[in-house]
Amino acid sequence: MRLVAVIIFALMTSACDQERDITGSTTSSCPLRNYNYNPRDMNQCVNACRSCDRGTTVTCTTSCTLKGAR
Repeated sequence: MRLVAVIIFALMTSACDQERDITGSTTSSCPLRNYNYNPRDMNQCVNACRSCDRGTTVTCTTSCTLKGAR
């Protein structure tokens, strides 16, 4: 009975982490490939984020601010 419980628990926990996290999942080559990109320039950073990460203006502005863009 204990072995069955361990197997069920193992199967349940292995199935929990099937969803991929897409936050920041794009490679850094996307902005470099598509733009003359300066990550410290707020407008360029937001435009690259919106295009490459499919973010919104609000989330990309926050992300770029945290990355040091001005």
